[in-house]
Amino acid sequence: MYKAIVFDFDGLILDTETLHYEVLQEMFKEQGSSLPLELWVQGVGTQSGFRPFTYLEEQLKKSVDHSALQQDRENRFNERISKELARPGVEEYLAAAKELGYKIGLASSSNYKWVSTHLKNIGLFEYFECIRTSDDVEEVKPNPDLYLKAAECLGVKPEECIAFEDSVHGSAAAKRAGMACVIVPNKITGGLEFGEMDHRLESMAELEFKLLVENLESIKNV
Repeated sequence: MYKAIVFDFDGLILDTETLHYEVLQEMFKEQGSSLPLELWVQGVGTQSGFRPFTYLEEQLKKSVDHSALQQDRENRFNERISKELARPGVEEYLAAAKELGYKIGLASSSNYKWVSTHLKNIGLFEYFECIRTSDDVEEVKPNPDLYLKAAECLGVKPEECIAFEDSVHGSAAAKRAGMACVIVPNKITGGLEFGEMDHRLESMAELEFKLLVENLESIKNV
């Protein structure tokens, strides 16, 4: 029987990933270049070390002002993210889980300051009993440690948790941790080939949380 849910953050609760890509693509176009989506998504859900402005230099075959471009990137992103809301169905799932007595945690490859700041901005911070981020582990997703630490913090076994993810790296981490995993891809991860999963939703708004859990329980008990 499932006792807890563990959410990813970027791209799942708040679609920061699509915004990041759209801002960079806009900036690349202004420089007469482009950032291929298939290149960008390789780092979604993990810390790939990909440096977009180094890649831009390679495409332009000339040096660029990294500091100025990074500041411009942050300004554009911050202006847009301040107007964003949680993805459809997210708050309804959190509220339903809380009402049904599930423990609620979060496991993110981003740092705590980033996650907590944005959760507070969209009014969802108080739902989470436990938040584990890159600050808590040596290796982020697809390594399972973030999910294992979230389960430990919540006081449940990994197999008693349902993880919600939008990325390939994240879903791999959840399954390696021994959790059930529900995929809810966003605009830029929807076309990716996901590996092992237990259910896929295009949006949390398409299926009530209680019905989803019933479906997962029935699969688990087969």
